[in-house]
Order: sequence, then structure tokens, then C-alpha cells
Amino acid sequence: MSLAVGFVGGRLSEARKARAVTASDLAAMVGVSVASVSKYENERQVPRQETVTVISNKLSLPREYFFRPIIDDDVRPVFWRSQLSAPAYALDRANVRLNWFKELVDFLAEHFDYPSLDLPDVRLPKDVKDIGADDIETLANEVRSYWGVRPGPLPNVIERLERSGVLVSRIHVNVDKVDAFSQWSDKFGIPMIMLSRDKASAVRQRFDALHELFHVLAHRHVAPDRLANRQMYKLMEDQANAFASFMLLPEREFMDELYAPTLDGMLSLKENWGVSVAAMIVRCKSLDLLDDDSSKRMWMNYTRRGWRKGEPFDSTMKAETPHLIRRSVEMLIEKEVLSAADFIKALPFPVGELEELADLEPGQLGGRREAPEPVLKTHMQRSGNVVPLFGGDKN
Repeated sequence: MSLAVGFVGGRLSEARKARAVTASDLAAMVGVSVASVSKYENERQVPRQETVTVISNKLSLPREYFFRPIIDDDVRPVFWRSQLSAPAYALDRANVRLNWFKELVDFLAEHFDYPSLDLPDVRLPKDVKDIGADDIETLANEVRSYWGVRPGPLPNVIERLERSGVLVSRIHVNVDKVDAFSQWSDKFGIPMIMLSRDKASAVRQRFDALHELFHVLAHRHVAPDRLANRQMYKLMEDQANAFASFMLLPEREFMDELYAPTLDGMLSLKENWGVSVAAMIVRCKSLDLLDDDSSKRMWMNYTRRGWRKGEPFDSTMKAETPHLIRRSVEMLIEKEVLSAADFIKALPFPVGELEELADLEPGQLGGRREAPEPVLKTHMQRSGNVVPLFGGDKN
């Protein structure tokens, strides 16, 4: 049998992480030694063609995937919700999806110009430890103003992120400990935010998206090794939570509309404001509308009502969805630039994974959204001057 010339070892390592499979597990599944798996991944040995076929079948990945050149990874830190308590395999699995999303974006960059990166300048202390609540609230107000948001409830968060040049995707993380993650990509010069589909309600997803926005605005220059420091990590998470709270519940408007700092009073605002009651309790505490004892009693009542497992309206409020990547794929097919088969051939990932990364419906490519259309490049434009798809690091 012939050798699989052109096999990319890094893809095998990536595939294992995508499926949360150890080298020893894969060796047993394929019928080779652990040493052989290691040699395949380090490209010290080329597997046989039939071995690649078995690997492809066992890991449910297209055979062509293992012959696709791997892209260089970004060196900026990835910010994970619950990083310190999440199992390493879960982070590895999610990080592979981030890299697949980048490959999807890289492919679409040949055809589209998206909104240029347009985020406000960040004027925060250089040392994370010196960033205070007032700094964070000022930044939140500046972002709302920059986005042209009227006083009161914050409109569609994902739409505003995409209008600002931030790319967003939603995936099934398949682990309770990871709700969302993000990275400022130097390769593309833009932030990328990945949200979890697993258990996030519409209101939780909005909060998570803004939480990640703060990370890419304020923390992207933090050295990755500092994230391993539990105290530093918690500080940055608290800062991102505060930013999301300030963005969603600006002090004056929220206090004016909250008729009483009670569970029922907060619940009456939930649908209009797009914010969970839990987040409102925390905000009321920060605004001194609740003292320590009142806050404790409220959380006890919150638990007694069973809301920790799900608040009222969580099942009926529709989650916001990303638009730009989805419409990009749809437009390529609608305008017959590429067929669905061409698209899948160019990006040899599992079809279901591609649909999820692009926020397509399972098994179909339909569904328009009322948001800015990506600008399809013509063949003439490609040969001349075009507006760059991605902006530089302006901040």
C-alpha cells in the first residue's frame, strides 16, 4: 500500500483535539502504536493511505482535511470564561473551532469586503491592576455613545459588534465550564468572539458578547502567562463583567425605570432591557440599591423560585444571531460564484461544523437578516485596488 504523501501532521493533532481524543485512544481506534501516532503528528513518519482512511472515519473528518496546510496560530491570548475550572481538553476542542473559523474567514476574504474595524480608542491605565470601576464605566458610556445608542436598553449587541468589524460565531462548546471566548487576531487585525450555543439564554449571550468585547478592547496586550495567575484572571473577569453590566444597565436610565429593587420589579424589565434578573441583582448591589443583607435574601429567594436553572422568559426570548458570515456564504451560492459542493471542497471540514460556524441552519443555507450586507468583490475589483477586508490594530 502507498504512503499518504502530503499528509499534514499538525492536522492530526488538531483533529484529535477537535474530538477530545488522546493519542493512546486514537492508536487503539486505528490499530497502530502510540509511537506511530506521535510520529505522524510530528511528521517523522508518513502514514499509509489506508491508515489515513481509517483515521478519517474514526474521527468523522473528511479525508482531505488531513492534507490541508495548517495556518499559523495567533500569539495573542485567548480569553475563556471559567478558564481555571474548565478541563484542558474542552479548551483545546474549542480552540480548534476558533482556528476553523479563522480558516473560514480567510477563505471568504477572497470574495468580500466587510465593515472596517471601527472601535473607539481605549484610554485605560496600562496596568490591569490599575483599572478601576470608574474607568470601566466611562469606557462603557463611550462605547454606547460611539455606537450611537440612545439612553435606555441596548439594542442588538451582535449586530453592533459586526458593524464595528468584530466577527462573531456561535458553537456548541459541549462543556458547562466554557460560556464564551475571544481573541484579538493579529493575522486578521480584528477581534473574534465565539459564543456558546449549549445553554446560553438570549440575555446571557448578550452579556457574554459584551464581556468578551471588554477583553479584546482592554486586555489584548496582556501576556498569556499572566492568565495562569488565578488572582489576575479573576480580576480581568470581574472587570469584563462590570463592563457588560455598565453597557446593558446604565445607571440613570436603569434606576429611573426600576420601580422597586425586587425580583418582580426586575423581571418586569427583563424582556425590554434584554438583561437577566441575576445581572440586575448584581447591578442593584453595585448601585447601593441593595445592601449585603438585602442582596443575600434576594439571592435566597431567587434560588427558591428555581431561577438558577432558568429564569422566566429564557425559553421565549429569541437569541441574537451573527449575520455577516452567514450572508457571505449565502451570497456566494445565490450569485453562483461557488456551489455548495465547491464551498465544501474548498473547506474540507465536517459540513455540520461549517454550517454551525457560519450560523447556517442545519442542512440548509437560507435565511436573510436585516443587517449590513457584505460587499461582494467583482472579478474586476480583485485585479485592482480594493478596500482591505480587515482593519489594522487602531487602538
